[in-house]
Amino acid sequence: MTAETSLIHELPSVTVRRTVVSAMANNVYLITHRQSGAQVLIDAADDAPAIRRMLQDSAADSAATAKLLLVATTHRHWDHVRALAGIAGGIPTAAGREDAAGIESESGVAVSRQLEHGDVLETDGITLHAVNLRGHTAGSIAYILADGGTTLIFSGDSLFPGGVGNTESDPRRFASLLADVEERLFGAYSDDAVVLPGHGDPTTLGAERPSLPEWRERGW
Repeated sequence: MTAETSLIHELPSVTVRRTVVSAMANNVYLITHRQSGAQVLIDAADDAPAIRRMLQDSAADSAATAKLLLVATTHRHWDHVRALAGIAGGIPTAAGREDAAGIESESGVAVSRQLEHGDVLETDGITLHAVNLRGHTAGSIAYILADGGTTLIFSGDSLFPGGVGNTESDPRRFASLLADVEERLFGAYSDDAVVLPGHGDPTTLGAERPSLPEWRERGW
């Protein structure tokens, strides 16, 4: 498929771009700080040339020279790391501690910052809070960005419009993921928080909150 690229959020301090890559329609997100030019890429999923085009397009998003300083991965699954080796190239990387070995095995790239729940990533003006959502994988991380009254949740494959991520019909994994999503996302952030998932369209916590009892009842 041809990668689709768009500027999806223009916030006071940062912009957020998205490109959609691969037959699995993976979302790759790029955060650029308007003043410093610092950039964080979330999920180098596939199609390194398309990601590089997004990086080129983002030159217009900052008063300073844009520079990629961190590649953050939401989880270890192969479809989220296929371009990691082609994009990181010596740039620091971050991911959940429990998924770090799997990411290195899939991509050949070592995770330089292994995250625990509650860790904070600071990158020249960009601040991301790491939220561990255990279930889709043990080390899945949602990255939280707050800017100018807007909260963005880069949820990977842990939360989508219509439900939590795939837990392969394992009731323990499902219960773990739903509990973490309820406590650490719905219990911590307001209804207007925007969810930017690893595949598909964005949603908000407010749009999904009424469905939580249904998700619990159906078991997926």
